Parts: sequence; structure tokens; C-alpha cells
Amino acid sequence: MPALRELKQAGLKLGFLSNFSSEMLGANIKSAGLEGYFEQILSTDRVRAFKPDHRAYQMGVDAFGLQPSEIVFVAFAGWDAAGARLFGYSTFWVNRQNSVEEELQAHPDAIGTLNDLVKFATA
Repeated sequence: MPALRELKQAGLKLGFLSNFSSEMLGANIKSAGLEGYFEQILSTDRVRAFKPDHRAYQMGVDAFGLQPSEIVFVAFAGWDAAGARLFGYSTFWVNRQNSVEEELQAHPDAIGTLNDLVKFATA
């Protein structure tokens, strides 16, 4: 929560893009006490394609009216960071499990904690 507050205070617009259904996302956000942090809550159900399909990542571009390079995509899975990077997003992988980076076609721009993300996104 502190990192989300800092990102919001920095004037960044936050969105959530997930393969979960809208109902699952709503319940999880409410349960975690994260209501009001995100301007966009995007479920891939809308485009009937799961990440890493480009149609899923396009949802963020459409929702915010920005180019992919103007968006920092924060992933909690290495494969998601790679998919978002291939799409054209600047990417940050929050590697909570300290996993080894997978051998994929793309690498995140940065890897770290949520505190590191604040520094990366506000630089």
C-alpha cells in the first residue's frame, strides 16, 4: 500500500490488467483494501484473449490513450513482463519470489521490489 500511495501522490494513473474475470478482480481488490487506487481495472475477458496475447496488452493502451512506450507495465510473473516488453511496454518485474529469470524472447527493463518500482516509475 505505501508504494501505491507514493505512485498516486506522484500523479501517476494506475491500472490493473489481469487474466482474472471482472468479478474475481473486484472481489480481490476489495478484499485487499485496494479500492480507489486504480483508474482502470481491466479483465482480459473483454477481449477474449489471455496475456501474453497482444490483444490483452492493447487494453492498457486503449484505456489510458497512451503509446505502449509511455506506460510502465508492472508484472508479478516473468512471462508477463516478457510478453508486455514484446508488446512495447516499458516493463518492471516485481519478483516477489526471487525467481530466476526465464529464458524468453524479452527481458524486463528493471527487476525489484515495489519500493524499487516507485523509484523506477517516478524517475
